[in-house]
Amino acid sequence: MSEYMSPEEILKKYDEYLLPAVMKYHKSPIHLVKGEMQYVYDHAGKKYLDAFGAVVTISVGHCHPDVVSAVKKQVETLQHVTTLYLTEPVVNLAEKFAQITPGELCKSFFTNSGTEANEVAALLCKNYTKRHEFIGLRHSFHGRTLMSMTLTGQSIWRHSVPYVFGVSHAPSAYCYRCPYGMTYPSCDIGCAREIEEIIKYSTSGTIAGFIAEPIQGFGGVIDPPKEYFKIAVDIVHKYGGLFISDEVQTGFGRTGDKWFGIEQWDVVPDLITVAKGFGNGVPIGGVITTAKIAESMRGVTHFSTYGGNPVSCVQAKAVIDTIEKQNYANNSKVVGDYIKEQLFALQEKHSIIGDVRGKGLMLGIELVKDRKTKEPASAELLRMMDLCKDEGVLIGKGGMTGNVIRIKPPMCITKDDADTIIKVLDKSFEQLKK
Repeated sequence: MSEYMSPEEILKKYDEYLLPAVMKYHKSPIHLVKGEMQYVYDHAGKKYLDAFGAVVTISVGHCHPDVVSAVKKQVETLQHVTTLYLTEPVVNLAEKFAQITPGELCKSFFTNSGTEANEVAALLCKNYTKRHEFIGLRHSFHGRTLMSMTLTGQSIWRHSVPYVFGVSHAPSAYCYRCPYGMTYPSCDIGCAREIEEIIKYSTSGTIAGFIAEPIQGFGGVIDPPKEYFKIAVDIVHKYGGLFISDEVQTGFGRTGDKWFGIEQWDVVPDLITVAKGFGNGVPIGGVITTAKIAESMRGVTHFSTYGGNPVSCVQAKAVIDTIEKQNYANNSKVVGDYIKEQLFALQEKHSIIGDVRGKGLMLGIELVKDRKTKEPASAELLRMMDLCKDEGVLIGKGGMTGNVIRIKPPMCITKDDADTIIKVLDKSFEQLKK
């Protein structure tokens, strides 16, 4: 008799005790019971290469020994007292966070999630600018609370109207499906320049802020041209707004060789929000900004019961230390570039691959029924997920129509792991043709 519940038994309890909104991957969901660096294991002992990093959350590896040892020591000493009392872990993390962020970012506030971090960032923008209007992007995802859903630019992630007043959405820099039918670079980055028109005609003429993911994750790994953010942020600053770089998925070395995704565009944001890979699986998020902007919160009572929790802060700092020690940001670039090169080769072989994009270990493969019409191959992607799972590789999905394979493994993966991912994808694409 197995020591674990069967997937069927768990699904029965899901249906009985959890909200029906709780999502599950795969036609036959798997019951995972163990994680070990880039691998996870199910209840029957089957080993999987996690090419999705538990939704881009496992940054340094499942149960990484360097992280586990630090957390075990803390959890045996002090688990929780809130930031109403003084503890070392919260200031140690804040200091380290300030050391690795670009520009003059130095003042942090820690939360439980990226959603909450984006909420705090919006508050900072409002308090500092004394304005309330924001620009978000289509195809974006910023969380599941009312403000973050309002900032999100995908209808599939927006519900429970009405939303927060004062948010407009600009076109995303989605070159494969350009909203203007143009081609880069002759387009003159019209999607970025449209932000000015939206501010002029759809707002009061001044804004509190602009929020964007350097690479849109849930949107389908939309990777803007090199000129995009410089143009966009200059416009935002022209009209009095602040730029929030949502690094929940792109942060901490995932895009390769840089700590934060926005650094790939040589732009320094006014605020950075983080979560997911920040804690390598522990619930923690945060926002960091400049001392000048942070002053706008002086005299304002703001609090998070679990934000700054000693255990979470120790784990997050251990994650940062491990990324430095193991040079994982460089590994993201080296292995990520290698995977991307192999994906381009697969694109030549399989006509269902319409586009390959992304940076480092944040890669996307857009599937289409026909390259001329670019009709999304959504059902085919769902089958690909099951085919890859059966072969021992877990992949993710994204995009408005769910037709983009997301490859975002833990940053500890090797070229041998990359070869396994490519081999399984190739085999699964072949099976898809049958």
